[in-house]
Amino acid sequence: MNLGLAIFLIILALVGGAVAGFFLARKYMMDYFKKNPPVDENMLRMLMMQMGQKPSEKKIKQMMSSMKTQTTKTTKTSKKK
Repeated sequence: MNLGLAIFLIILALVGGAVAGFFLARKYMMDYFKKNPPVDENMLRMLMMQMGQKPSEKKIKQMMSSMKTQTTKTTKTSKKK
């Protein structure tokens, strides 16, 4: 009976560690992307110039603000789940 209990506890510890590791990694990545967004203003300028558009400051600011609002909406909905 002790062997069965030991195997059960080992499996329980492995599953618990995997679940905790997943949530810790998820939180770390969300914080990382919040501090270091993958796209910045210079990247947007380059993308717009490559697409043949002349990037104005107004367009750049507008796109950045829309990306930030989209990120906060996504973060809020993922926290509700």
